[in-house]
Amino acid sequence: MSEATTTDFNSGPHRLHGRIPRHATGVVIIDLERLAGNWRALQSLVSPAKCAAVVKANAYGLGVAEVAPVLAGAGADTFFVATLDEAIEVQRLAPDAQVYVLNGVFPGAAGAMIESRAIPVLSSLPEVEEWGTMAPSRLHPLPCALHVDTGLNRLGLSAREIQQLAHNMHLLDRLDVKLVMSHLACADEPGHLKNEQQREIFERLQPLLPSVPLSLAASDGLMLGAKYHFDLVRPGYALYGGQAVAEHPTPVKPVVEAYARVLQVRELAPGHSIGYSATFVAERVTRIAVIAAGYADGCLRHLSAGNNEEGGHVAFAGKLAPIAGRVSMDLITVDITGLEDTQIERGDWAEIIGPNITIEDVGRASGTIGYEVLTRLSHRFTRIYTCKSDFQQPQD
Repeated sequence: MSEATTTDFNSGPHRLHGRIPRHATGVVIIDLERLAGNWRALQSLVSPAKCAAVVKANAYGLGVAEVAPVLAGAGADTFFVATLDEAIEVQRLAPDAQVYVLNGVFPGAAGAMIESRAIPVLSSLPEVEEWGTMAPSRLHPLPCALHVDTGLNRLGLSAREIQQLAHNMHLLDRLDVKLVMSHLACADEPGHLKNEQQREIFERLQPLLPSVPLSLAASDGLMLGAKYHFDLVRPGYALYGGQAVAEHPTPVKPVVEAYARVLQVRELAPGHSIGYSATFVAERVTRIAVIAAGYADGCLRHLSAGNNEEGGHVAFAGKLAPIAGRVSMDLITVDITGLEDTQIERGDWAEIIGPNITIEDVGRASGTIGYEVLTRLSHRFTRIYTCKSDFQQPQD
């Protein structure tokens, strides 16, 4: 677990001066100033390459309506999303930005893409051909990006498709290619041989493709060094404070905190169990805090803990307390017996994510990654967006 910091993140929901509704069971606090600072830090890191912003999945669950304008205000003018609906929303929020749609164009949907003015990322030759046929003429080519497969083997033009495309000038003349991109499979393992292999394949394929800006690295890949930056990097998770590679920390700060209310504090007698399936049985008099958060709020069921299995934690006043028993849809039960010198009462806040428990901590305890934790944070929790001015005391 992470050590507590001395920043605003250390004071929890109490610093919000009544902005949280009294009936709220939980709160997700999103620091927009740190978000903007993270983009600027990454842009500085990769310069002279350009830094885009990935805001798919509702800005990784944090709210694209608030996130996209802040990133645009910080200087981001290139955004990546997954779907056309997401692109239309980002265009509304950042009308001067260039927006790429990673999922490309579905059969028969090219008309809607053209009308939107979003730029599809094309990943197969049939997709490229369909897009090209929609161009009015060679004098009016359609904008697009080309996604080439360098070894991830998900989306992307194969080497054979790239060779076929390179010899089809009639088709290429109908494409206004803005970007050629690929995606790394093992960027979260800096020493993995596949990173270098994919970079070399990307460079070998480039002469067959239009001479346009290149992009290979996302959040983890940009930390592999300048030779992976090319012309454009595409951070998403890092913008929101994620640190997927502990040994190569990204120069960003945490953006997200999550807290949930204590509903009840009770004692569990020795030999008594708590929660579904009775997986936790008290071996001594045990103080239990019942927390208003569950898997419906993004606290994955894998955080559950029994007598013979370790699970996740919450924190009170900077001190960790282990989950005891099963995480249910709406509730977590926590063993606070060891926090004898910490007063915990009904209505108090338990830290789910914050200065003492990072997104990565929760991901590891859940048997998953921080990306999933971030995108699963429920909208049942009240979202509060903050900036530095929110905490400045009025001048006399």
